[in-house]
Amino acid sequence: MTSENPTLKGPDFGRGINLSDLTSNGMLLGHANGEAVLVSRTGDEVFAISAHCSHYGGPLAEGVLDGDTIHCPWHHACFNVRTGEALRAPALSPVACWQVEQRDGKVMVTNKIERDPLAPTMRVPANADHVTRLERVVIIGAGAAGSAAAEMLRRSGFEGEVTLVDVEEEAPYDRPNVSKDFLAGKMSEECMPLRADGFHAQHGISIMRGRVTSINPDAKSVSVAGHDDVLYSALLLATGAEPIRLDLPGDDRPHVHYLRSLTDSRAVIAATETARRAVVVGASFIGLEVAASLRARGLDVHVVARESLPLEPVLGPQLGAVVRDLHEKHGVSFHLGHTPARIDDDAVVLDDGTRLPADLVVIGVGVRPRLELATDVGIALDRGVLVNEYLETSIPGIFAAGDIARWPDPHSGQRIRVEHWALAQRMGQAAARNILGARERFTPVPFFWSNHYDMSIRYVGHAESWDATRVEGTEDDSALAVRFERDGQLLALATVARDELSLRTEQMMERVGAVGRGP
Repeated sequence: MTSENPTLKGPDFGRGINLSDLTSNGMLLGHANGEAVLVSRTGDEVFAISAHCSHYGGPLAEGVLDGDTIHCPWHHACFNVRTGEALRAPALSPVACWQVEQRDGKVMVTNKIERDPLAPTMRVPANADHVTRLERVVIIGAGAAGSAAAEMLRRSGFEGEVTLVDVEEEAPYDRPNVSKDFLAGKMSEECMPLRADGFHAQHGISIMRGRVTSINPDAKSVSVAGHDDVLYSALLLATGAEPIRLDLPGDDRPHVHYLRSLTDSRAVIAATETARRAVVVGASFIGLEVAASLRARGLDVHVVARESLPLEPVLGPQLGAVVRDLHEKHGVSFHLGHTPARIDDDAVVLDDGTRLPADLVVIGVGVRPRLELATDVGIALDRGVLVNEYLETSIPGIFAAGDIARWPDPHSGQRIRVEHWALAQRMGQAAARNILGARERFTPVPFFWSNHYDMSIRYVGHAESWDATRVEGTEDDSALAVRFERDGQLLALATVARDELSLRTEQMMERVGAVGRGP
C-alpha cells in the first residue's frame, strides 16, 4: 500500500509487506510512521534505515548496496544497514534505524532507533593496548581532517583529552559551501557549522582558538599564541592549505578578494550588495563555482584563465568543453589563454591589453599546503608532509592528514597529495584510529564532487597525467563518463549523471587495491 502523502513513496512498512517482495541483496523504498524508510535484505535478514543520507540528504535508495553497506549516490558516504553507523565521510552522523519484525512471511517496520553520533561503536582492536598509555591528543587544524579526527577518537572509545587548535573562530564548518550554496545565497549561515553549538563540549572535545607558533617534540608540547603550552601524547597535523596569491599590481585593492574561509565568503557576499561586474581569475573548481554563485546573485561575470579550456588539466578536453558551454549558457564570459597584467580601481587589464570593467575581483588560482610548522620542527617533506601508509610522519608520535599529507596511494602506486574535502575527512578518521593503535592502512580511493548550476561532476581515482581517455556519451548528453587511463589501466573516472557507475568504479578500485581496468 502506498502513502497518501505525496512526499512519501512506496509501501507502508508499518502495515507490513510480504518477505517475497524483497529480493535477496536488494532494497525497497517505503515509509513508516510518516518517515521515508529504506528496507534491505541480506539472505533471510531484513534491515530498515532512514532513506536519506545524513550528509546532504542524498537518496540512499538510488545508491548501491554491497553486503551490509549502503553507498550514497551523491557524495559516496556509506552506512551500515544493520546499525545505521556512518562508515565513510562526508557523512559524520549515523542514519536512524527501525526495528524489523518477521511473522508468517510478513515484514513489519516498528520502532525507530536513534543514537548519539559519537557513541563509541568503532572501537579499535582489543590488542591495540597502547591506547591505555594515551592521555591527550592534540589536533592542529579544525577543518575537514582535524574535526573528523576528533570525532573519530570518541567514536573509537578514546576517553582521554582531545584538543582542537585553530585560528578561525568559526571552524569547524562546511568549507565546500564557501564557494557553492552559501556564496550563491542558497544556504543560510546557520547551516554552515558542521555541528550545533555545544556539541564538541558535550563530547569532551576542547576547541582552542589561536595560532600555533611552534611544536616541541622532545617536550611533546605545542605553543599557541595567547595560551599556555599544550602537552600531547600524540599530535595530528591537519593545517590544511591557503590560497596562492598573485604578485600582481593592484591585487591589494579593497575590491579584490581571495576565497578560502567562511570569513572570505562573507566578504565576497558583502561586496555583491553594491557590485555589478565581477572578474574571476582562475578557471579551477573554486573559480568556476564562484562564477556560478555570482551569476546566481545577478552579477555580470567574466572568467580569466591561462588554460584553453576550463578544468582541462584535471578533467580533459571533453568535460572541459561541457563545463565551458554550461557556464556560457548561464551568462559567464570567458577570456581563456590570458592572464591578468594588473588590477585597476575599476577594471582588470589582461596581458593583451584588454580591459575588463570590474567592481569585484575574486582570485582563485589554487592553494598551497601550510607546511611552516612541519618545516620548523624538521618533519620530512616532499611537496607536502611525507607520511607512511598509517599516516605517521618522520617524527614518532606526530601524524598528518588532509591537504598537507603526501601518502603512498596503493591505487596509483605513487605518493600523492590530494586537496579534496571528503578525502581529508576520511584521512582524519584513519589517522585518529591509528593514533589509537589500530594500524589500519589508508587505502580509500580519492573522491570529490563539484557543482555547476544544475550539473554535478563526480570524480573517483587520481590522474595527474594520462595517455588515453574513453568517453561515454557526447557533449550534448545529460549523462557523461570520461575514463582516464595510462597503459590501458584505469586511473580515474569523471561522471555527470552516472552515479551508479561512479560508485561501482570506486568499489572496484578499492577491492583490487591497485589501479585496474574499468568495469
